[in-house]
Amino acid sequence: MRKIESSKSSEDKARAALSKPSPLGEDIDLNNYIRSADELPYQDDPLQLPVETKKQMIQAGIILDNSNQRSGTIIQMDHSIIHSLSKQEGIEVMGTNQALEKYDWLSNYLWKAVAVDSDKYTAHVELNQSNGYFIRALPGSKTLYPVQACLYLARSNLAQNVHNIIIAEEGSELHIITGCTTAPREEPGLHLGVSEFYIKRGAKISFTMIHNWTPEIAVRPRTGIIVEEGGVFLSNYVIMKPVHSLQMYPLARCVGDNATVRFNSILVAPPGSTMDLGSQVFLNARGARTEIISRAITTGGNIVARGYIEGNAPEVKGHLECRGLVLREEGTIHAIPELKGTLSNIDLSHEAAIGKIAEEEVEYLMMRGLARDEATAAIVRGFLRVDIEGLPPQLSLELQRAVKASEEDFM
Repeated sequence: MRKIESSKSSEDKARAALSKPSPLGEDIDLNNYIRSADELPYQDDPLQLPVETKKQMIQAGIILDNSNQRSGTIIQMDHSIIHSLSKQEGIEVMGTNQALEKYDWLSNYLWKAVAVDSDKYTAHVELNQSNGYFIRALPGSKTLYPVQACLYLARSNLAQNVHNIIIAEEGSELHIITGCTTAPREEPGLHLGVSEFYIKRGAKISFTMIHNWTPEIAVRPRTGIIVEEGGVFLSNYVIMKPVHSLQMYPLARCVGDNATVRFNSILVAPPGSTMDLGSQVFLNARGARTEIISRAITTGGNIVARGYIEGNAPEVKGHLECRGLVLREEGTIHAIPELKGTLSNIDLSHEAAIGKIAEEEVEYLMMRGLARDEATAAIVRGFLRVDIEGLPPQLSLELQRAVKASEEDFM
């Protein structure tokens, strides 16, 4: 399988960035991982996948039955697209390599939302074997059900390279659920995922990502979003299972008037997990709006929760909110909210709070008949509840289901 093709200048920039570590979190030695993987067979029916593989996918929100609750499905295992299908007219779903062969114009989108020389991880994706998913809503098309994409790391000690391109053309509406997971064994692996989102005038993307990794996996997503006039991008991220090391800091640019971006994150760090993550939004056009909300819990792991909003145009508005709960003394949460304004006619705000569950709240519920564990679970459940404006009911249910399914693991 070939790597995604790009220009000579992109390759040159990538080679120059191979030794450029990310300024965030733990640095990963790429030489510790295998760079290529064999082509895996295509699956006409993903129900024929092994039971354990399907179980891991289901825990990441991927539906593999024939219930018709998805407008399309694409599954990448290691570097191979093993299944892709669109069930709705006006919605395109295929591997990125296939899309580049089909559309000459698509190469113009490569590395425009994410810089190829951002760090050594983006450079590695550019220079080595990779694939990814291409999802596109044609002008005016709206998904009836979410499109689902699964990124599955099967081979141990592999650096899985992914380059996704998602385009919502003018006036379209695209709902996506992505499940990222790995084989159910505690062996090292590395996931490098570049995702570039393009939301055209009056279009909308709601994107829900559920991570279901194992304790030895390192994860380095790199995401860029460009939102044009009147466009909307809603991002929901959930991680409640162990991961060795996670580092992500997606960057959204509102380049059209009245563009809107919202990030919602639910984070739980068990013992042994290190997470450095957050969201950045640049409000570069009049009337642009953003909201960044995160709920973080440590049961023994370490979390750095970041947020950055920059206002560069008149009448923009942004709010950043980070709340954390420390359930075990050995865990840490470090909140870093940042705001930057470059002119007077803007409205930016933030709030951050980290603490523990108040004993009086637990006692109050116990007086009403709950055991201590039940009372604690009820408080945590309420803390993790994030009301997400504009999220389709089905995706909202999927989000709550993911939280509920992971409750027993971290309580």
